[in-house]
Amino acid sequence: MDVSAMSPTGDDDITLAVVIKDVARGQLVKLGAAGLSPDTVARDSGLPVADVEAVFPHRDDLLTALVIDAYDASGEAMEQADGAAREAGASGGARLLAVTRALRRWSFENPAEFTLIYGSPVPGYHAPQDTVPSASRTPAVLAGIVRSALESGELTPPRRSVPGPPLLLPEAVQLFGGAPEAPFSDIIERGIVLWSNLIGLLVFQVFSRTHDSVRDEAAFFDYAIAVAAESIGLVVPLPETTD
Repeated sequence: MDVSAMSPTGDDDITLAVVIKDVARGQLVKLGAAGLSPDTVARDSGLPVADVEAVFPHRDDLLTALVIDAYDASGEAMEQADGAAREAGASGGARLLAVTRALRRWSFENPAEFTLIYGSPVPGYHAPQDTVPSASRTPAVLAGIVRSALESGELTPPRRSVPGPPLLLPEAVQLFGGAPEAPFSDIIERGIVLWSNLIGLLVFQVFSRTHDSVRDEAAFFDYAIAVAAESIGLVVPLPETTD
């Protein structure tokens, strides 16, 4: 199809949006999110600026679409990995390792999109509520694994609990499916720690913060996930080493 001859109406509108987003993803690599605009997309796609703006009137509209796509793609990668692990009868720890490996693989395969959602904030851009459902897919996968491990008796009670009253917003409790009873009453807080450790670890690895510290980053990632999982009382099985 001749993209330059397309009209942003009817069925072509969907195709045009796909084309624009594909071009914009390429520009994320070259220009970064801060350099993205309808003008730059029009220049690289051969489309009139008016056609780009008919689908994404402002830069923020385009950024939001890319943010949603990135969260959906990374969340789907984790969901598929968890589905395969569950079908194989994997333990909670093995499921956790499978989904975090899937997110790591997606992150390295899509570093520009990873940077968009987990890197430095884009100046002047504030993600709208439209991005929340897609952004929630990653913690929802983790919460589902932790909830399943709790219900199956796989978790070891913590040696210390969060001091004081609960630190959670109602949305976090709802995502988990309700607040557990003691001795796991703080498992949601611990799950958020696990989630933040996962994203922080990926930031270090994708942005090459660990390459001069460890000799096998993939193995170190697995080890770090296993250590982080200990905070919620979950054992992650790791392959035995002969070193």
